[in-house]
Amino acid sequence: MSIERIFEEQDPFLWSRLAVQGPASETFLQGQLSQDLVVVGECGGWSALLEPNSDVLATCYVRAIADGYELLVARSLGERVLARLRRFHLRVQCTIELEDAAQGPFNTVGEQVEQREPGPDEFVGLSPQCYGESFVERTVSFTKGCFTGQELVARLDARGANVPWRFVRAQGPTLEVIDAVLSAKGPPRPHGLSGVTSAVRRVAGLDAMGFIHRSAVEGLDDVDGRVKVTVID
Repeated sequence: MSIERIFEEQDPFLWSRLAVQGPASETFLQGQLSQDLVVVGECGGWSALLEPNSDVLATCYVRAIADGYELLVARSLGERVLARLRRFHLRVQCTIELEDAAQGPFNTVGEQVEQREPGPDEFVGLSPQCYGESFVERTVSFTKGCFTGQELVARLDARGANVPWRFVRAQGPTLEVIDAVLSAKGPPRPHGLSGVTSAVRRVAGLDAMGFIHRSAVEGLDDVDGRVKVTVID
């Protein structure tokens, strides 16, 4: 199992802020982020930053600011996101600056799990569709035009998004018991993908995020009555 420790409910979820500013900031980010910036505005909204093969590198909470946009990302992913953006930042009239942020859309690991939002431990080389339909709806635009990773995401959507791995929230007494339920069915997992990816200690046990194979979705409640699994659609 890949989890190094169990989080406490009030453990802080730390954020970084990337400010992308300049006359070409919107054009540049429209080609990099999966969400349409036209619908984001000053109120903000979720987007995903994808690798060219459509794997989710991170989620970003994006807001319009003076002369550009700010992206709030998990602090542990800040440098990776910066490197990913700079990879495509060639002769573009905008700047990218990274700094720590005081707060974000949620500010404890407990809040992250309660809102069923994937965090840095859940970004393990999977496409947006693996995180559920609601994730795709709030992070991906299929009408705005091309962005990095768009072709494969659109192809999955057109084919009904029958992805092999599904994102879940699971509640149970111990990591071992929860992981046994999530791993009870399906083929060997890809390198680096465990059943449980992160867990928070609650009064009644553990509240975990993780992945199951699509073949295990039916009959989960019959595997172990101590574990409650919710597939995040």
